[in-house]
Amino acid sequence: MANIKDSKATSMGLHQEALKGRTQQVFFNPEESENFYYYGAYDVDFNQRTEIDAMDLSCRELNEKMHSLMKEGYGTIVVKNPQGKHSLGVGILNKLNLIFEGSLGYFGVGSIDGPVVRITGRVGWSCAENMMAGKVVIEKNAGSCFGAAIRGGDLICKGSVGARTGIDMKGGTIVIGGDAGAFTGFMMQRGRIIILGDVGENLGDSMYDGTIFVLGSIKSLGSDAIEAELTDLDKKWLKRKLEVAEIGSNIDLSKITKVVAGKKLWNYDALEPTERKGAI
Repeated sequence: MANIKDSKATSMGLHQEALKGRTQQVFFNPEESENFYYYGAYDVDFNQRTEIDAMDLSCRELNEKMHSLMKEGYGTIVVKNPQGKHSLGVGILNKLNLIFEGSLGYFGVGSIDGPVVRITGRVGWSCAENMMAGKVVIEKNAGSCFGAAIRGGDLICKGSVGARTGIDMKGGTIVIGGDAGAFTGFMMQRGRIIILGDVGENLGDSMYDGTIFVLGSIKSLGSDAIEAELTDLDKKWLKRKLEVAEIGSNIDLSKITKVVAGKKLWNYDALEPTERKGAI
């Protein structure tokens, strides 16, 4: 039996227990809903709707205005005339329906956790970078580094995207209705990318894990990226995910190419010189 002396650890909930068999210790009560929200998150009503005209507002002023409206309980916010301004809608750690009527510049809706965002125009570089959870839908096209380092949620672009989409991706799903640029999925570690159009060279280059699905043509695979068998389970998942994305309802799923990591780079230091040359 473990013998835990009285200490700060015991006051935090640790206690003596037999270290045998399967044990379970409860650290929080799931009925305490505050444990599932960030500190400072707001209780909003999605039926409570308001609009903001961003024409004469700076990026900082607009972001502060949205946070003050959430604090007042507004759960649906419509931003008019965003005019391609940069860094709009970033750092929202709250449930929210957010609609941008227009286009965003660089780094739009980055580091979010929870909101559902719809953008009627285009977005610039690094849209939804470091996204944790929620859903983002772009009706037109997106720039490079779309969804860089995202960890969760659904990120959807109904048009085409630039190079390095999903770079350093750690989770979640990226769905592209059109084409994708070079080095899509570069160094991705987890998650899935769906591309319904064509994709540029070096797809999945140096990917550690994760899965990429491509309906169109692939210009070339990157280092340690290989094709894999498309299973029935993959097809069922793709069908459900494309329904969520509201695109690709009539595609032939059997024509999709599945790309995964070859996993040679997992143990790069252990490879022989000739094997290293082949892996990179």
